[in-house]
Amino acid sequence: MNTNINLFSPYQLGDLELPNRIVMAPLTRQRAGQGNVPNSLNATYYEQRASAGLIIAEATQVSPQGLGYPNTPGIHSPEQVAGWKLVTDAVHQQGGKIFLQLWHVGRISHPDLLPDGALPVAPSAITPQGQAFTFEGFKPYVTPRALETSEIPDIVEQYRQGAVNALAAGFDGIEIHGANGYLIDQFLRDGTNQRTDKYGGSIENRVRFLLDIVEAVTSVWDSKRVGVRLSPSGTFNDMRDSNPLETFGYTAQVLNQFNLAYLHIIESTDADIRHGGTAVPTDYLRERYTGTLIVCGGYTNETGNAVLANKEADLVAFGTLFIANPDLPRRLALNAPLNQPNQESFYGGGEQGYTDYPFWSAAGEQVVSL
Repeated sequence: MNTNINLFSPYQLGDLELPNRIVMAPLTRQRAGQGNVPNSLNATYYEQRASAGLIIAEATQVSPQGLGYPNTPGIHSPEQVAGWKLVTDAVHQQGGKIFLQLWHVGRISHPDLLPDGALPVAPSAITPQGQAFTFEGFKPYVTPRALETSEIPDIVEQYRQGAVNALAAGFDGIEIHGANGYLIDQFLRDGTNQRTDKYGGSIENRVRFLLDIVEAVTSVWDSKRVGVRLSPSGTFNDMRDSNPLETFGYTAQVLNQFNLAYLHIIESTDADIRHGGTAVPTDYLRERYTGTLIVCGGYTNETGNAVLANKEADLVAFGTLFIANPDLPRRLALNAPLNQPNQESFYGGGEQGYTDYPFWSAAGEQVVSL
């Protein structure tokens, strides 16, 4: 154990110097404006949290086809790029660093959300259990349309263009969203990928879609500014795999060839296990992935410091705690009390439960200003 390394130790992430090892996890908040355009309220929200060593901005669709929820931001129109520039400028003015998470939801959508009422697309025509959240409320998921092999390069191009747009919007890097049952995850797992072409069958084929995307975005960004997020144990969005140890062990290993900024792992939860998931231990992936590893999964000050001291990870991502505590690094450093999150305001709405959580002052009083 190296007790000298903790959440407050600086970290060299490629050519970026992070002041601490506390990462703000990507958090969908559904507060983008008309046209899925980020706005000044979003800029304030991220600016408040700029003391994180690194912010990973919320999942952001790379095309209209990739939309899965109302009021989530995109990165495919000039207006969206301009909106995100408000955010990156605000974060940089506070000395922060921010990556954008590129997203396509695949089958986790609904015709009500898609252009011309089109069917969602997926590796295979397998209907997810559950309901889509549309502008008219919850509706049962529909059976998606299986992508033709000839269509897949067009989706890869959406990611490449998203990477171009993220660069124009002033981000410091990008994260490829390969987790939580969305399109890339759907290709990776054999529970959702029953293809017989070069993108299905063996794990070497199922990982091809992700690798094609990594190759595309690293033609835009230096690989040291590109991360990948995976959820090897996850069951969210009706996900399953017959051998997740093999699937994600191989995926982690082949990603080494790209010399990426990091691999970001959502660790197993009790809910995953209850829903039939198999826990993929982080140390199993640590043995196979040689670069920077970010872990995310309900960490506290104590457990976050322990995982770093034990060299089980290099950076620790916090989600819910960052929603309620804009100054989370300072609170953790001082062992100050934490604001409690209001789950009712997680998704949608305005300032309430978004930018109105108070900061901690040296006198121990709660203050709202930056």
